[in-house]
Order: sequence, then C-alpha cells, then structure tokens
Amino acid sequence: MMRNFISAFAPKIKEYLDFRVAIGLSSCHERHLELFDHFCHEHYPDADVLSNNIVLDWMAHESTKDGNALSYKASAIRLLAKYMGNGAYVLPVGFTSEKSSFTPYIFTTNELSALFQAMDNIQPDYGRDPFVCETTPVLFRLIYTCGLRPGEGRLLKSININLETGEILVTQTKGHRERIIVMSDDMLTLCKQYDFRRKMVIPDSEYFFVSGNGKKLSTGQFSSVLSRCWREANPDIHQTLLPNIRPYDLRHQFASTVLHKWLDEGRNMYAMLPYLRAYMGHENFAHTAYYIHILPERLLRSPSVDWVKFDEIIPEVGVWQ
Repeated sequence: MMRNFISAFAPKIKEYLDFRVAIGLSSCHERHLELFDHFCHEHYPDADVLSNNIVLDWMAHESTKDGNALSYKASAIRLLAKYMGNGAYVLPVGFTSEKSSFTPYIFTTNELSALFQAMDNIQPDYGRDPFVCETTPVLFRLIYTCGLRPGEGRLLKSININLETGEILVTQTKGHRERIIVMSDDMLTLCKQYDFRRKMVIPDSEYFFVSGNGKKLSTGQFSSVLSRCWREANPDIHQTLLPNIRPYDLRHQFASTVLHKWLDEGRNMYAMLPYLRAYMGHENFAHTAYYIHILPERLLRSPSVDWVKFDEIIPEVGVWQ
C-alpha cells in the first residue's frame, strides 16, 4: 500500500513511484519521499515547482536527524527531480559527503539459532498483520539459505518459484540481471508447507510472501519484524546495547557460511568465487571477493587464499591486522 502523500507534489511523487515499480525498481524511495511530501505540505503548501530553496531547505531539515540516511534521502529527491523535469532542481551528486560506515554483522552460530527460534515463535500482530507468524520464519530462512538480496525474497512472485524442482527465478535483481537458484531440500519443504497455508487464507496472491491482506510486504514491515525478532532473541541485552542488524546481513551470513565451508574443505578460494558470484548475482567480481575481507582472522593463515590476487581485485580494502 502506498504511503499517504498530501502536498502539492503528491501526484508527481505517486507517478514517479509507480514508474519505478513498472520498470522493476524497488520502492525504497517511498518512505523518504513521504517525509519530503509532509515537509512541503507544512512549509511550502502552495509550491508547484521543485525549487532549489525547497530541496535545500528539506535537506537541511533532515540533516538534523539520522545522518546515515541522508545520502539515501538525497538520492530519492535527486531522482524525483530528474523524473519531474520542467525546471525541477536536481541536487548535485556528492551533495552529501558522508559515506556509509556500516559493517555487515556476522552472526555467531548461537545468535543465528536464537534469531530463527524467535522467528519460529513470533506471535501474530493482529493490529497490523495476522499472517506475520507464517511469513517470517520462511522468508528470512530463504534469504539466508539462498543468499538472496532482501528485495529478491520480499518481492518473490508466486509464478517464479517451482515447488516441484526447488528452482527460483530471481527477477527483482540489482542491475536487472535475472538468475536461477535452487533451494535445499529442507528449504523446499518449508516453502511447500508455507504455500499450503498461504493458499488456504490468500489463494490468489501475486506474491509468494504476503501480508494478511494479500499484498506484498512493505520494506517497513520487513525491517521491523527482523528487529522485533532480534530483540526477542536477546532478552538479556538492553535494546540500546544490542548490535544493529539489517535484513541484508542474512545475505552476508550466507556468503560467510559458504566461504567457511570451502575453507574447511581445503578448496581453492580464488577458483571457487566465480560460483558464488553467479549464485549471488553479483555483476562485479570484486563484490564477491569483498566477503573474503570480512571473515575472521583464521582465514588469514589459510593457504587457499592468495591475498596478493585479492588485494589486486579490491585494492581499497586492506587485510586485517
């Protein structure tokens, strides 16, 4: 469901967001543009041109909030302006100087086990989504076991999952590069059980993972349920001291687990990475090789890693000391 847009720019914002969906892009800009829309409704109620004063005023307003999200907000308003044209002010690339310092969180075995146990025991949220207890354990396991990008799992369409063969056609991809992956037998069994229950309640949904109303899960629902389960998995840790995690971390965990397995088997990591690259849908080989650099110290001592070759691939990332 699209968010509530109320400013004079609302029709263009909705048109832009519909356009993104139509060409296969994510709805990640929606929540940022809702903030912009409400800001304009309050401060520029009669404006009909996206001027530099409006854009810069909003960016200054948002800079007092979550600094880590400012670049995403800048990107959202920049692309909206490009879509609008007709004199709309396009924020320069590089306007925000901050760079993401977020490091993927690699779970311990116990942490991952506790997280999925919390997902298995999640209670229906009758105020928002009574179907959350069905969707959550399967969706997040699929992302983890198949190394999917969060959007690839959340927006998986029913026609693109073969519950006979375990094949998934991944279409909601970064760079629009489709690929086919195959689930494990255990994951396939979970998906079949979920599909049976889903069809009893919501038989004709376009999306495989749905809310109780039969619509696709929103990014907000998606992230909030992970945070909720993470807190419930760590009841002895105060919320302010709990490490921040994102849905994307489960994809990182998949890569970490695969690399550890290959390491234990004595595989040649340089020779194996192209397989991981194809499975995860990376366009650039360096994006796959990056995972080597975020693994624990014992990897440094492994003869299966040629660090000279990897540092040539990713020169900006140094070996842990």
